Amino acid sequence: MNRENQNKTPLYDKLKQHEQQKNISFHVPGHKFGNVFPDKGKEDFARILRLDATEITGLDDLHGAEDVIFQAQQLLSEFYGSQSSYFLVNGSTSGNIAAIMTVVRPGDQVLIQRNSHKSVLHGIELSGAEPVFAMPEYEDATGRYSKITRSMIETAMHRYPEIKAVVLTYPDYFGRTYELKEIIDYLHDRNIPVIVDEAHGVHFKLGAPFPVSAVDLQADVVIQSAHKMAPAMTMASFLHVQGGRVPLSRLEYFLQMHQSSSPSYPLMASLDLARYFLAAFTKEQKSELMDYVQEIRTLLAQSSVFKLLPLSRKDDPLKITLIPHPSLSGFEIARHLENAGLFPEMATAEQVLLTSGLVPHLDRSALKKTLKTLNCQLKIKSSHDTIKRKNISIPALQTLEANYKDMSFKTPVFLPWKVALGRVCAQAVIPYPPGIPLILKGERVTREHYKQTLSLLEERAGFQNKEIELGMWVF
Repeated sequence: MNRENQNKTPLYDKLKQHEQQKNISFHVPGHKFGNVFPDKGKEDFARILRLDATEITGLDDLHGAEDVIFQAQQLLSEFYGSQSSYFLVNGSTSGNIAAIMTVVRPGDQVLIQRNSHKSVLHGIELSGAEPVFAMPEYEDATGRYSKITRSMIETAMHRYPEIKAVVLTYPDYFGRTYELKEIIDYLHDRNIPVIVDEAHGVHFKLGAPFPVSAVDLQADVVIQSAHKMAPAMTMASFLHVQGGRVPLSRLEYFLQMHQSSSPSYPLMASLDLARYFLAAFTKEQKSELMDYVQEIRTLLAQSSVFKLLPLSRKDDPLKITLIPHPSLSGFEIARHLENAGLFPEMATAEQVLLTSGLVPHLDRSALKKTLKTLNCQLKIKSSHDTIKRKNISIPALQTLEANYKDMSFKTPVFLPWKVALGRVCAQAVIPYPPGIPLILKGERVTREHYKQTLSLLEERAGFQNKEIELGMWVF
């Protein structure tokens, strides 16, 4: 990698140059670089609107890049060491869908994790492929179903030898990784392409103490949400491809299909700058960051209402997981933190996730005040009040009761829960975040599903299916 090249930001520089030239706009967008805008909000939007251009001469075209966007993507590829890299303006969702549709055809079997993000499931449904679900193993160290092993993949390939591709999530939402390299090597020996949803691992390229990036582990396609852990704008993401198992022309076709034909230049410029930021990150900055994170963890560890999940080499140190006292739920902890002015990344019934940035950014005195308020407001209940929860029993490997093609010809009906039991789910039931389905579309609804959903509703978990309290859509 050429370090001097990584100091360049061709797309951002070109947009700044265009702004400074005071050119006359007789083209879209309609705000005319911020000159046509309501007074309300104008001050806040003014600076970014000056960079909000379109595909005019000199500013290139994301869907046929050959100038400044091409150069910016080349620098991204050079930094990550990929064969090719692409800017995504419709989030990692568009990258996951495009990658899946590239490597499978209608009727193909594709192996995915049971706890994949919903965009992976949407990609498979759109592709016409048939999913085989592998359920991660439970890890006592994390208190979650977070472990993927080579033996699991071998078992799946033995039972379903027609699998054409594998889609994995690495790391999970909480920053936990696993031995991905041996899985990739095993699948590549069989010429099976591996897509990795690395939404939360864009910064792994910075090296230890972060886990190794899936790009360095030679995954065929890696999708990263640059906006999650790097300083890019929301929706701005990266996609990397390598290894020769994925046809670039087909991938680029599906990237065009699933992204806007009017891509946002501020989003793309933020990707150019995010890559620049990561490439310029020094050992001294990393050391300072780790000291800061340790200081935050030390402060949090003083709480009386939760404890911290210990870190291992498999974990992203920027992810801090809180384990509530047994008499409290993660949702309770999160609500009280928010009331005190601290907003976590997400909460489940059992855990609360805090996410640090790549530079120290928190007022320690404000955190101390927040924790003091939390400890005063939340009272630990007696041992008899310990919350008891039961997780759904999920098979290690499963397929759907009904395939997507057949479901597309059926009309779903909305039924009360007790009547819906035993029917096939027509709309995935998704607690959000993290956007991982509790019940899959095409899965038969069980009493366990019903009890788990009611339990989450009682604890005020968020669902994207707003009517879920009353019943669900089924076939």
